[in-house]
Amino acid sequence: MGLEEEIEDIREEIANTPYNKSTEGHIGRLKAKLAELKEKLENQSSAGGGQGYAVEKTGDATVALVGFPSVGKSTLINALTNADSETGEYEFTTLDVNPGMLKYQGANIQILDVPGLIEGAAGGRGGGKEVLSVVRTADLVVFMLSVFEIERYVRLCEELYNNKIRLDTTPPNLSIKKKGKGGINVTKSDSVDLDEETIEGILREHGFVNAEVTLRGETTIDELIDGIMENRVYLPSIVAVNKADLIDKDYLPTVEENLRDVGLDPDEVTFISAEAEKGLDALKEEIWEALGLIRVYMDKPGRGVDYDEPLVLREGESTVDDAIHKLGAKLDERFRFARVSGPSAKHDDQQVGRDHELADEDVLRIIAQR
Repeated sequence: MGLEEEIEDIREEIANTPYNKSTEGHIGRLKAKLAELKEKLENQSSAGGGQGYAVEKTGDATVALVGFPSVGKSTLINALTNADSETGEYEFTTLDVNPGMLKYQGANIQILDVPGLIEGAAGGRGGGKEVLSVVRTADLVVFMLSVFEIERYVRLCEELYNNKIRLDTTPPNLSIKKKGKGGINVTKSDSVDLDEETIEGILREHGFVNAEVTLRGETTIDELIDGIMENRVYLPSIVAVNKADLIDKDYLPTVEENLRDVGLDPDEVTFISAEAEKGLDALKEEIWEALGLIRVYMDKPGRGVDYDEPLVLREGESTVDDAIHKLGAKLDERFRFARVSGPSAKHDDQQVGRDHELADEDVLRIIAQR
């Protein structure tokens, strides 16, 4: 039996097995085996190589525009950035990845107009694997939907999921330490619903024989497998609904209902018209918020505070130490202390060390050795 047939047999068995506590361990082992077989098949398929898209990441963050062909991505990136992406009223206009730079709030945000996905992209159709490999390197996914084809959102999410991209979630709180003997010992918090036998069975299917395992938080079988595989990418996402200027007011309730049907809150998507350049300011703000960027204004000796070109950092990666590393290795070696004014400071010119957490629109002055 070939790998594809074995994979299909396991999928069928999972689909035909009712999920309950008594079958949980069996389903867990099946899913773990399925993940390993899919990985093996994918490695075999890619062994012959193939040309991907090489896009150099530049700027403070990278955004991938994801959508089916002819949804208007090229028109949007041209409106948002300095890119010159060919546009046309036919499918597959974009045949390569076109980067553009959005300048917003003092930040340089790289936006990638990737070729339109088609169903089966994760399996290689339409060069989908190459496209999705670019998406995996981004910091944010912006789904672009036509107001008349909202249902395609589900298929786009499935394609990304099948390419190991996990959206709007975080990795499981999982720790695995291999040991020489003693079997698999599981420590789990009260919030973990999976029983120890299920967890052990999944680990054994992935080749673990002796290990200390700690699992915390609500975790499903699929999430546990994701944590074990260690090749999943976790990205935030937002949704832009294009061609909103073409709908009548009477049709708006239908659009909102279609959004709810695919799990989207109409109040949380951004309605735009890339062609008419409407709603773009709101979209820029959504991108900024989703990326979690902050601006730090540098107080430069003899020149004062530079409010025109702030140092841009990521929330959660925004200590004074992070700022120093972004500013350069020489400053890192000469650093003595810093002074901060603004939202994160208790008072103006507060003296702080490397571990001080900066906030948006702080003013930072580095005191360095001469």
